[in-house]
Amino acid sequence: MKNRRRLETLAEPIIERVIWFCGISAILFVIGIFVFVFWQAIISQQGFSFSEAADFLFNRVKIFDSLASPEWYPSSVSNKRYGVLALLAGTASVTVLAMLIAVPFGLGAAIFISEFCSTRVKETFKIIIELLAAIPSVVWGFIGLTVMNPLIISFFNAPIGLTILNGGLILALMSVPIIVSIGEDSLKAVPDHYREAALALGATRWQTIYRVLLPAAKNGLLAAVLLGVGRGVGETIAVLMATGHAVKIPTSLLDSVRTLTATIAAELGEAPVHSDHYRVLFLIGILLFTITFAINLTADLIIKGIRRK
Repeated sequence: MKNRRRLETLAEPIIERVIWFCGISAILFVIGIFVFVFWQAIISQQGFSFSEAADFLFNRVKIFDSLASPEWYPSSVSNKRYGVLALLAGTASVTVLAMLIAVPFGLGAAIFISEFCSTRVKETFKIIIELLAAIPSVVWGFIGLTVMNPLIISFFNAPIGLTILNGGLILALMSVPIIVSIGEDSLKAVPDHYREAALALGATRWQTIYRVLLPAAKNGLLAAVLLGVGRGVGETIAVLMATGHAVKIPTSLLDSVRTLTATIAAELGEAPVHSDHYRVLFLIGILLFTITFAINLTADLIIKGIRRK
């Protein structure tokens, strides 16, 4: 017994250091990824110099003008333009549509599975949801290309079905399993005495859900929604196959668009290494990194504000 206690005493600081190292390594990995992407964006074929990097960012690419320009012509011989406004608009339109569909359905399904299903039905639904989450992105892209495309053409009399609507529906189907899984876990984590106390006070099941369970699980539900948003912003292949890949600012749900991620996937293999085109694609990666960071930071601030209340 004494030997066992000694071993536990000796092992405890080692385990603490291992846990500390794992936490620090996660931060270092994120920083390393950002540094790598940024380095690839500013290094040229001749190496790195501050003057060349400044000339690339502010004279050749005109980084601030590019954010407000919809003209994306990186391979033009006489007048190369690297405007990302249309790409940002395409990413935002597809993601917003997907979330407008996925969030109500995902949270509704999470509530149904958590509060209304029997144990057997609940386990069956959870297995089906996990299988949906395991479907590869390229398969969803094939569904958008071969199934949704002709349906949109038929129902909306559109010239082409590879549109924002197509991409938004596919992204919603891809995001729903994540929202349902995490949302159901968050509702399940609410202690049962919350439910029992509400029912004892005469609340109906819907009143219990709306006034007790949802406020108690709001942090986890918000995390579920944000993971769904992250899936929408970061998805590549399915969106590339389902949205038509047209560089334009959309004016309706039946317009074809191109997203930031699809642009990187489609053009990175063709761009000469360390060329302006190649480096701009890595700048787009930094832009995506910044967008996701801003989303996560906003969510963290919202959660902290809710906790203080």
